[in-house]
Amino acid sequence: MEMQHHSPPPEPIPDPPSSTRVGYSGPLVTTTTKKSSSRKKSARFKDQLVVDNDDQEYVEITLDIRHDAVSVHNIKDGDPETALLAGQLGSAAESSANRPQITLGSQLSFRLRQVSRELKRMASSNRGFDRAKSGAARALKGLKFMSKNVGGGGWVDVENRFDELAVGGSLPRTRFAQCIGMKESGAFAGELFDALARRRGITSATISKAELHEFWEQINDQSFDARLQIFFDMVDKNADGRITGEEVKEIISLSASANKLSKIQDRAEEYAALIMEELDPDNLGYIELYNLETLLLQAPAKSTNLGTDSRVLSQMLSQKLVRTKDGNPIKRCYNGVAYLVQDNWKRIWIVALWVAICAGLFAWKFTQYRRRAVFEVMGYCVSVAKGGAETTKFNMALILLPMCRNTITWLRSRAVLGKLVPFDDNINFHKVVAAGIALGVGLHAISHLTCDFPRLLRATDEEYEPMKPFFGEDRPNNYWWFVKGTEGWTGVVMVLLMVLAYVLAQPWFRRNRVRNLPKPLKRLTGFNAFWYSHHLFVLVYALFIVHGYYLYLSKDWYKKTTWMYVTIPMGLYACERLVRAFRSEYKSVKILKVAVYPGNVLALQMSKPQGFHYSSGQYVFVNCAVVSPFEWHPFSITSAPGDDYLSIHIRTLGDWTGQLKSVFAKVCQPPSANQSGLLRSDPSSSSRPRMPKLLLDGPYGAPAQDYKNYDVLLLVGLGIGATPLISIVKDVLNNIKQAGKEIEEGGAMKENNDHKRNQPFATQKAYFYWVTREQGSFEWFRGVMNEVADHDRDKVIELHNYCTSVYEEGDARSALITMLQSIQHAKSGVDVVSDTRVKTHFARPDWRKVFKRVAMNHPDQRVGVFYCGAPGLTGELRKWAREFSRKTSTKFDFHKENF
Repeated sequence: MEMQHHSPPPEPIPDPPSSTRVGYSGPLVTTTTKKSSSRKKSARFKDQLVVDNDDQEYVEITLDIRHDAVSVHNIKDGDPETALLAGQLGSAAESSANRPQITLGSQLSFRLRQVSRELKRMASSNRGFDRAKSGAARALKGLKFMSKNVGGGGWVDVENRFDELAVGGSLPRTRFAQCIGMKESGAFAGELFDALARRRGITSATISKAELHEFWEQINDQSFDARLQIFFDMVDKNADGRITGEEVKEIISLSASANKLSKIQDRAEEYAALIMEELDPDNLGYIELYNLETLLLQAPAKSTNLGTDSRVLSQMLSQKLVRTKDGNPIKRCYNGVAYLVQDNWKRIWIVALWVAICAGLFAWKFTQYRRRAVFEVMGYCVSVAKGGAETTKFNMALILLPMCRNTITWLRSRAVLGKLVPFDDNINFHKVVAAGIALGVGLHAISHLTCDFPRLLRATDEEYEPMKPFFGEDRPNNYWWFVKGTEGWTGVVMVLLMVLAYVLAQPWFRRNRVRNLPKPLKRLTGFNAFWYSHHLFVLVYALFIVHGYYLYLSKDWYKKTTWMYVTIPMGLYACERLVRAFRSEYKSVKILKVAVYPGNVLALQMSKPQGFHYSSGQYVFVNCAVVSPFEWHPFSITSAPGDDYLSIHIRTLGDWTGQLKSVFAKVCQPPSANQSGLLRSDPSSSSRPRMPKLLLDGPYGAPAQDYKNYDVLLLVGLGIGATPLISIVKDVLNNIKQAGKEIEEGGAMKENNDHKRNQPFATQKAYFYWVTREQGSFEWFRGVMNEVADHDRDKVIELHNYCTSVYEEGDARSALITMLQSIQHAKSGVDVVSDTRVKTHFARPDWRKVFKRVAMNHPDQRVGVFYCGAPGLTGELRKWAREFSRKTSTKFDFHKENF
């Protein structure tokens, strides 16, 4: 509590000894204070008290009374965030030897209890007490009705919208939400309108601009009391100053609807009873304003233990880590280049080598044709065309190698190559080489069609004479002569097929992002279109070899080098596809369990094929002949290597996954009351239907499998992107269980586990951040979350779940959800949003604070950052990883999952 008071303390009133906690914050002044005594020093506590009647400086003192033991804490002026977090740490470290502690007589305890009573009495009086200054209110961050993103430019924008939306000079209730910038929370804004209108005695469903301005001023009032009164009025619909259980139920349902929490909305009556039980222990049937205030101020609880001492905390909060701009542009440019090389040296040397090879091949072929007779007729055009053709041959061979997944999985396991080659960027390199092919084809085709062919058609008989061995006795007389030949039509068909595959591979088409397409064209988009168009490469390579054999200017077989370039890569890729075909038949699996979860997620638990060894973070290709006998789709493995089964989670995003879900949904049964998931099928079913046959190919290497190289992990998953990271969490948990089991059994397992010493488990700390926008998503991995909470006693794994559909803490729309979450978690240990033992955060994480905290908790260590999810967050995570690697002693290695 924080207040101003100028009266001398009252005389002590004897009370029985008890244990309590008295908090007081206020100016250490009285009406008789003089500046001459503005500085006093306590001889007993060695602490200087600053008293200045003019400056009104504040000192917050907390007195802990436990059986006459008094602890005096002095939180000096500083950053409010520091004070808040320091207070949180203080409660977790009560027994610290650094805290001064004195034992006094019982009379002092009685006096302190009387001080507590007097402070409470003063708090209830109207003497300028502003709760917005209290530490608890700061922790709540206020009951804010208007966030930074709502309301735009303030009253000016609201006034302009009023002019647009008003009917006859009045704003209808139905347009109030849009007018104040809360269009997405229309029902909540409607209740807010009603509460503000009731307070002013407005009974109509419209308001004038002047009344709207009053509404706007009140909902933007910075006073915590004012915001609390608005919230109370919203709940107290009959304006009798009391809130009944039915009114609590209605506001819970409204808040749940505004935050898209359908499960809370369905259980609104149950949760209303929970709140009434907490605030109405005497069963009066109602609660009052002070009850609601108590609950609001107590709601924000510590969701995680920061695990650091106050000195580190102070350092963490004071370190701004803002990059200062160097005044010297040359030095600034040098530092930028140095950082770029440091962060991307693997990519740089690979791309530099590729560019050097392409440039060398182009220069070699360009120079070769510069010295031939055809140069006299066709000039530099033919040299450019042949240089482009040579680079195209090389790139047509190279583009297959990044897609040889078995080979890459084997190569990335080699320690030296793994440190030198960025295998995580195989898909990106595949795209870069495709761009190189497009450039080479462009140079080749444009030079032929616009330069050397026209020059040949315009050549005189004398100039054409040296060309007869290549183009025949009769000089070509038009373009059709070139097109109808084998060299011509094969080139044209190849280019058309390449353009088709390139266009359908773009994210707009591959992910069905193109809107308003005609229905016939709509069928040509989606993953199926991408998959089939890419498999036209078989025809493209056949035409490429033919095109490279029938050449105008080269007749000797050993000079026709196209087949020499592509034979080995094509053979390697063909072997990879044969291995997939044979291995998938050998590794057919038996479906053990099926569950269809909210958010259109299909969970499949399968038997582990014999000899199937994998690492967490890897993925497999899945084929279901019932859906399509030819299509294979990659999915991350969500089970851990130590599990006796194999599991994957598939989200319905396209036509193939949609059909797969439909096929399995037909064989599922509705779940029982104590099971999650909408539909499921498992061996315990009395009538187990016949399951569709699945084939697996893999496992294949992925960036996330490198997590074992790091002592500290920062795992970030968006939505279904959490799948490879869940496997890592389970693997870390399994190792924690194994270590605990070995400790319990002593040396009995020593001999059985000697072989494991060659593969030590390095992970000491794992931070897992899962961000999802749907409440139902938490059901996907609810069992894993609870298992971590049950077995990870040493807190090796930190789980942070974020639900982005819920407004941030402090927003009035989520205030009741915050209250309900605190009560439910304190009572049963179960989170009201995720229905797990892991407390859910609201809105989105502040990634700067996340990296900052990890950096301060793990100085001089290398942290592996693994991200899987939508590409929109990649840039931000990579930016903070680089920023904190440069500004702190902690180094962050960023890895992005690619398929």
